[in-house]
Amino acid sequence: MFRVDVKPARAQSHHRRVSAPPPLPAWRWLFPLAALHAALMVPLSLLSLYHQLDVVPQLASPAAHARELLFGFALAVIAGYLLGPISRPRLGCLVGLWLVGRLGVLEWPGSVVASLADGAFALWVASLLVPRFLAAKKWRNRLLSPLLGLICLLAVVTLTWRYLDDMPSTAPLMHQSVLWLVLLMTFMGGRIIAPAVNGHLMQRHRLAGAGVQPRIESALILLLGLAPFVMLWPRLQSLAALLVAAAGLLVLWRIRGWRPGLCRGRRDLLVLMLGYGWLGIGLLLLARAWWLPAHASTALHAFTIGALGTLASTIMLRHVILRAKGRPEAEWSLVPLAVLFALAALLRLWALETGSSWLVVLWGSAAAWGLAWLLVAWRLCHWLSRLPPARPRQT
Repeated sequence: MFRVDVKPARAQSHHRRVSAPPPLPAWRWLFPLAALHAALMVPLSLLSLYHQLDVVPQLASPAAHARELLFGFALAVIAGYLLGPISRPRLGCLVGLWLVGRLGVLEWPGSVVASLADGAFALWVASLLVPRFLAAKKWRNRLLSPLLGLICLLAVVTLTWRYLDDMPSTAPLMHQSVLWLVLLMTFMGGRIIAPAVNGHLMQRHRLAGAGVQPRIESALILLLGLAPFVMLWPRLQSLAALLVAAAGLLVLWRIRGWRPGLCRGRRDLLVLMLGYGWLGIGLLLLARAWWLPAHASTALHAFTIGALGTLASTIMLRHVILRAKGRPEAEWSLVPLAVLFALAALLRLWALETGSSWLVVLWGSAAAWGLAWLLVAWRLCHWLSRLPPARPRQT
């Protein structure tokens, strides 16, 4: 028999390896775009609501303003943080749908196309994220799957308001959407803050931190998961107030367990805890509004401005700085951002108590909010330019 001396691997050496472009993380595009959108959206909403600007008629109602903040800005931040690396064509399509969806607030012939793109973006994000968390072993981790699916579903359902007259369910549904977002921020905020604080305490003080505090986390999930359903019945509104009040106290007690006094040298951790504290303050204000005859939408701005602004901006910056091999505690903009978001939230909560100058106070809140997000966009671009180059994949 004859033996073949040429090895098969060498016989096929004429096949060349092709370098494929590496996938991009979704936050690389969605984070700066979401920051710019947040900076522009609130001033445009005020112009539409109180100055009859016809350029953005779809923002001329409180519900439309809230929808753009929750399902335009917040959903983009959630997608950017959770999606991870995506192939460039898919990421381009996803970002393109989000951008076209933002044009739905304009009066132009393609507004229906913009609404379809906005709905497609939410459904695509749901199809990518919901199955990912179904395989989790602990029920607290599996919570993210239906919660993210519900938020994306609400993003699609609320699109119908652009083509229907104002319905009686508009305001309650937006309150529901804010409460589900509060549950998401409470859960994810704890999962981000706890390991970061643990690492700092172990490295600096040789102490074991409180961690996620699973009992408190489970109680918060149950309280904040029941409150949106209980609030639907007027007779049970006092019970809903007790639920959110208990959740607010637990949020503040959880922060105490993270020992903020031992994190004085870590401004990034302290600002994260401040943003988490806005959740507790907002829950207590909401309980007071449900218990006493007051307008609940005012208390909701503690979530949408104080908590969402502080938490989202800090998480976005920390995420990009760590990927750029930087030190988040050395980022100088975190403290000014916390001050600007606190000022915006306090002015918005105080606006209805100022009498005839309420519109001036509202514009002061919008100016602080917009300036903060322009600063976030600038710092994001600064750190994005310092990211190490991605290595191409060999195929």
